[in-house]
Amino acid sequence: MRMISRRSAVTRTLRLAALGVAASLAFAGAAKAEDLLAKVKAKGELTVGTELQFAPFDFIEDGKQAGLNKELFELIGKELGVKITFLDLPWPSVLPGLEAGKFDMVAGPATITKARMERYRFSTPIADATVAILKKKGDASITKPEDIAGKKVGSAKATAQLAQLQEFAKTLPSAPTIQEYVDFSQSYADLGAGRIVAVANSLPNIAYLAKQKPDVFEVVQPPFGKPVYFGFIGTKAPDAQSLMDAVDAVIIKAKNDGTLGKLQEKWFGTAMKTPDHVTEASF
Repeated sequence: MRMISRRSAVTRTLRLAALGVAASLAFAGAAKAEDLLAKVKAKGELTVGTELQFAPFDFIEDGKQAGLNKELFELIGKELGVKITFLDLPWPSVLPGLEAGKFDMVAGPATITKARMERYRFSTPIADATVAILKKKGDASITKPEDIAGKKVGSAKATAQLAQLQEFAKTLPSAPTIQEYVDFSQSYADLGAGRIVAVANSLPNIAYLAKQKPDVFEVVQPPFGKPVYFGFIGTKAPDAQSLMDAVDAVIIKAKNDGTLGKLQEKWFGTAMKTPDHVTEASF
């Protein structure tokens, strides 16, 4: 009987110890999940990587940053109680910089794709990102997307827009020659100079450019890409989820109260319907 009692006591002790360890681990995990948001708030600063060559989201106007990203992140900063610091980098180095921990998240924004969703945490979509063709004003040789067959066209390196252009090119009777650029600004310059006949980029971007320079460029309708969306980017690290959750909450609030729609109208010329979350990308 004594042995049984001792064994029972030992068993109870081990169970209590196990429960204590489990509770400690759960508490530690919860604390870790709040780390990045807590660090950002403690520092009073959210550091954001971006590329200031992606109008109308992020660009330089009269020597200052302008665009939807700047205004939307000002709202995020106000809601979180922190200042926003942007770091301007060439797009191919932005996502590697995020993975290296050089900043807290990425403005970009970036197209939400299947491959990227496997690697990164995306925010609530902020805009439609369907890809379309930009041509020179009055170019009668391109009246629909398929007319780029056999011609020289451009897009930016390491972008989902380039990937969709490459996929679309495979469906054409003769493959276009695709010129890859460090950023879209260079591709627009070449299009204006006649060195290429078209640029593939997301509809909001080229619609904005055509609106700014109606005598130089025009959009080819309809868009050729699959329906996709733009979102801001964070890592999938457990300690980053609290920050991304907080950012999502601000964007969804702005969407519901009409603030996001007004920003879209200001920068794109139209408000856009977007889902609260993308659970499966179309591309």
